[in-house]
This record gives sequence, C-alpha cells and structure tokens, in this order.
Amino acid sequence: MVLIIASLVMLFPFLWQIKLSISTEAEIMSVPPNFWPSGVEWENYVEVFQRLPFLSQFWVSVAITLLRTAGQVILCAMAGYAFARMQFRFKGLLLGVILSILMVPGQVYLIPQYQIIQNLGLLNTILGIALPGLFSAFGTFLMVQFFRTMPMELEQAARLDGCNSWQIFWRVMLPLAKPGLVSLAIITILASWNDLLWPLVVASTPESMPLSVGLATLQGYRSSIHTGVLMAASLLAMAPVLISFIILQRRVVEGIAFSGLK
Repeated sequence: MVLIIASLVMLFPFLWQIKLSISTEAEIMSVPPNFWPSGVEWENYVEVFQRLPFLSQFWVSVAITLLRTAGQVILCAMAGYAFARMQFRFKGLLLGVILSILMVPGQVYLIPQYQIIQNLGLLNTILGIALPGLFSAFGTFLMVQFFRTMPMELEQAARLDGCNSWQIFWRVMLPLAKPGLVSLAIITILASWNDLLWPLVVASTPESMPLSVGLATLQGYRSSIHTGVLMAASLLAMAPVLISFIILQRRVVEGIAFSGLK
C-alpha cells in the first residue's frame, strides 16, 4: 500500500500534464480546478507544430544525442581502460587534470568553447552543438572505476594467447564492460536530450535548435500562448525518452543502479 501511494504521488504530475494538454484554457484557469476535461482539445497539439518546426528540432535532438552517446561510449571506454590498466608517464597527473574538470562549473568555459566553435565555423550546426559533449570527465572516471574491478588474470591469459593491448581491450575487456557502457550511455542520453544552456548559446535559428531550446523559446511567448500548448509540446518532447525507457526498462534500471554503486 505504501508503494502504491508513493507511485500515485509520483505519477500525479505526469497525469496532470496530460490532462492540461487536452484541456481548453478556460478549464485550465478554472477555480476550483477540474480533474477531468469536459472534452479533448487536440488543437493544442496542432498549434505546437504551427508554432515550432517540431520535426526539424526533433531530428536535431536525435542527431546530437546519438553523436554524444557514441563519442562518450567509445572515447571514455578507451581512456578509462588506459588509465586503469596501462602504465605510462604522468598517468596520475593526467587523470587528476581530467577529474578536476568535474569541480569546475560548465559556465566557466562556456565562452572559450563558443569561441572555438565560432572559429571552426560550426555555429548553428549539429556538429557544433555535439562536439563539446563527445568526451566526458565523469564518463572517464566511471569507466576507470569499472575496469579496475576486473581481475588481472583476464589480461594475463589474453597475453599468453598472443593478444596485444588493443586486442585485449577490444576482444576481452570491452565485452565484459557492457554494464558500465550501458550506464554511461543512459546517463549521456538523458543529459544530452535535456541539455539547454550550450545549444541555446550556439544555435540561433529555429531549424538548428534542439527540442530543449525550442521549448524554451516557446515558453518565452507565455503571454500569447496557452498553457495547454506548452504541456502538449512538453509531452511530445518527452515521448521518445519515455518510449525508450518502457522498451529498455530493465537495462535502464540496471545501468542506473550500477552507476550508483560503483
């Protein structure tokens, strides 16, 4: 009973959002509030596509998320394995420098990143938005901790079979690191899909904006747009992540649990 009550409390804001998205503005502003709409107002969803280039922004968000996720999974796995298993000069110092990034707010290096992207001519492009997120200090730390938990006997056995360092990483260690890679991918997908500040700075045209920025600009028209339209736009932007969670629920739970325990 306690879990059922807690679940209802957590689901109520989401259900209330659905209710607002299909309600008229008069019903939304009514006092006392109506907990069930008198009719379904599909015009709110239609107006979202009229106000925003929704499909263009959706595919921009998908492309940025895929690029960042692929980049972090590949680069952070390679860096994590190198720092955890390989011996080279200044390894501890380099790892400390990378991890020190976690203590610096992202706003500090926002202007230098913007200048780099501007000099590369990548403003208002998918690559310009995704490029700073292709590598992550947190992802490197996560993979370092994971690779350190693997027994050394696996590498020793692979070397006896004639494998070099790349073969050991690609054929032995990387397949065994699947739980860590899944957790890193989940965290990256959620962070990239919800990222607002950097895309807001880099993207200035509606067609080059991801959905997070598009919703922010839509909310800027608060005086001329209905609350139901805002709720409908939020639900449409949330739908891909929600569907992915339902399909990959077991992997998501395992990945988040792993990232919190290791």
